[in-house]
Amino acid sequence: MRPLDISVVGATGAVGTALIQLLEKSEIAIDRLRLFASSSSARQLKFRDQTYLVEALRDIGDIGDIKTDLAFFSAGDDVSAVWGPRFASQGALVIDNSNAFRMTPDVPLIVPQVNACSLTVRPPSGLVANPNCSTIQLVRALRPLIATFGVHQILLTTYQAASGVGLRGISELEDGAEAWLEGSTGPAAESFPVPLAFNVIPQIGEISRQGVALEERKLVQESRKIFGMPHLQLTATCVRVPVKTGHSEAVYVEFDDHVRLEQVREILANEPGVRLYADEIRDGYPTPRYLGDPADVHVGRVRVNPENPRGLWMWVVADNIQVGAALNALLIAQLAIAKNLIGES
Repeated sequence: MRPLDISVVGATGAVGTALIQLLEKSEIAIDRLRLFASSSSARQLKFRDQTYLVEALRDIGDIGDIKTDLAFFSAGDDVSAVWGPRFASQGALVIDNSNAFRMTPDVPLIVPQVNACSLTVRPPSGLVANPNCSTIQLVRALRPLIATFGVHQILLTTYQAASGVGLRGISELEDGAEAWLEGSTGPAAESFPVPLAFNVIPQIGEISRQGVALEERKLVQESRKIFGMPHLQLTATCVRVPVKTGHSEAVYVEFDDHVRLEQVREILANEPGVRLYADEIRDGYPTPRYLGDPADVHVGRVRVNPENPRGLWMWVVADNIQVGAALNALLIAQLAIAKNLIGES
């Protein structure tokens, strides 16, 4: 394919920075690269031995001046809602990392290892949604089990890192921890409902009148859409923990019939992109601080419920910036390129 014109919106954030690094190492041929962020984030960045100026998105005059084949958005719901359709209207395929379009019926919600078949034609909207970070690692771990067994219900608790809200979340955690160790209460919480340092917070996103937080609704709705299972029984409690990077999930799956641990381990071990820690004594188990390959989903503590042979526990850990956002966006782009969906309008 010809070299592409590519734009990255949100180029200086945690996900945008990781995406640019992955894009730099990829084999995607690039003719022109444009980087956008807020005016306060304007700077210069190096990419493939060239220096690029990060432009302020608000300084774009005529949207017709933006001619790009592929646009990655990692700048939040509000920016995506306004600018995503504008870029798409000028012929770009927009891969959006926000929550703005995930549940829009005609916008594909893609995890290439799970539902690549949902992106066989270019969507009329020109938009493709990148799922929520906690959803991506969950569905990648569940995919081979759902493909093999009948699933009755899924229960899980997430333990999500500060970087889930970007660089500001990491800074707030670090500043709060330093202040606490020095005997101070530290700064007031801005990125989280209450200070996160030396704390756990059982709320991620606004809580509805029914008592369900936004992150918990995302997990349910997005998993159903990705699997094409509108009646999938899934419920979650999402917790923010004082970890810089790396989301963890305690997942309980109840199947329609009894399962054998040996078969489950074999299925997970053969799933591309999943690293199974099959023996906790010799292999240990994954933790976010000491995670291995950031491109993998790491699964350990796999065990059948001794009180219910239809129930299975597993511990799922992944790099939320890589697996949960930037890498998945790049894989969507590579899938679209392979299917000749770039450059159409």
